[in-house]
Amino acid sequence: MYDPLLKLLEEHALRTPEQLGKMLNCPPEEVRRRIKQYEDEKVILGYKAIINDDKLDTNLVKAVIEVRIQPEREGGFDRIAKRIAKFGEVTSLFLMSGGYDLLIFVEGRNLREVAQFVAEKLATLEGVTSTATHFMLKTYKEQGVLMDGGEGVERLKVSP
Repeated sequence: MYDPLLKLLEEHALRTPEQLGKMLNCPPEEVRRRIKQYEDEKVILGYKAIINDDKLDTNLVKAVIEVRIQPEREGGFDRIAKRIAKFGEVTSLFLMSGGYDLLIFVEGRNLREVAQFVAEKLATLEGVTSTATHFMLKTYKEQGVLMDGGEGVERLKVSP
């Protein structure tokens, strides 16, 4: 079962143990103990702010890359995925079902940097059979947070 404390921390990790305790109807000491236990057990791996790059005008280029790979006899997909994950350009990496094997999120200072990563580092890896790169043009929502700051959920109108 998913602990409501983890859900609250995902939504806003800056809440204090006192605030979380009130929301969960438990003492702050219990909240602190559970958070420490989750950190010790590597359930909680870190805390991260979600940044609206458009407000900073960083010109950071983000891309999603679909990758097909030939699984290795002994290591399957894991060995090559771990190798790809070590590249500094890679921000997230997932094993997927469907038409491709890996989904990679990358960042670069410009289009050329992302293109060079794909052409010189990713596509040349032994076991990579094909790639498809999609450049992200605008972010509307990231990790559950609307980028325009809107808090309310607007329901779509149903047409008769």
